[in-house]
Amino acid sequence: MNSVVEFKNVSKDFVTSRGKYGLLIEAISNFFSKTSKNKNKIHALKNVSFSLKPGEAIGIIGKNGAGKSTILKLISKIIYPNSGEIIVNGKIGAFIELGAGLHPELSGRENIYLYGAILGMKKGEIEKKFNEIVEFAELKKFLEIPIKKYSSGMYSRLGFSVCSFCNPDILLVDEVLAVGDIQFQKKCLDKMHSFAKEKTVVFVSHNLDAVAKICKKVMLIENGKIVKFGNAIDVIRTYVRNSKTI
Repeated sequence: MNSVVEFKNVSKDFVTSRGKYGLLIEAISNFFSKTSKNKNKIHALKNVSFSLKPGEAIGIIGKNGAGKSTILKLISKIIYPNSGEIIVNGKIGAFIELGAGLHPELSGRENIYLYGAILGMKKGEIEKKFNEIVEFAELKKFLEIPIKKYSSGMYSRLGFSVCSFCNPDILLVDEVLAVGDIQFQKKCLDKMHSFAKEKTVVFVSHNLDAVAKICKKVMLIENGKIVKFGNAIDVIRTYVRNSKTI
C-alpha cells in the first residue's frame, strides 16, 4: 500500500535574530563570508524519516518546542525543509494555526467561503455543505458578524468546522482545539475519530487521553528527532515515564 505522507531524512532550521535589522545583517554577512555561521540557528527537525499509510490515525506528542507543529507545517507546505524530501499524496485539510485562512474583517458567512476556497473546495461544494458547517460550528446567530469580534473559541469552531467538511484525504490538527469549550472539544474529537476510520489523521496534542482515543500509532518527538514511533499506549507510557524522571 502506497504512503500518503513520507519524510525522507528531513531537516528544518529556523533563524532567530535580535534587533530590528538582525536578519538583514546576518544575510549580508553570510553572503560575503562563506565561513560565516549563524549563531541564532535553531534545529527544529534533524534527519527525520517516517511514512504514513492511508487510513492511519497518528498522534504526535512531545514537549513544547520538540518539533511537533513543524512536522504539520511541512506536510501542509506552509514551510519547506532545508534538506531531505517530503512526499504527500492526497488532499490536505490543515487546522494547525488559530485564525489561519480566516479574515478578521469578514463575516462568519464570508469566511466559510474564503477558508473553504483556500482548502480547495469549489463554490458549489461549499454551498452544498454550508448548512452542515454552520450546524457543526454552532455559530448560526453570529454568521453576519465580522469574526474580529469572535472569541478564540468561536474562531476554533469556525475553522475546524470548515476544515472537517472539506473532505480531505489527510486531516492535520494541532493543539488549537484546546481553546474551545469542553463540549465542542468532545464534538471535534468525535468527528476526528469518525474521520480516522476512513482517512488519514495526524493529531498533535498535549491531551494524551484524546491522542490515545483517536490514534492507534503515536510518534514521540524530542529535540527535533523521533525517539519512539509505534503503538499509541506504549509510546504514551514511555513519554509519561520519561517526563516523571526529569
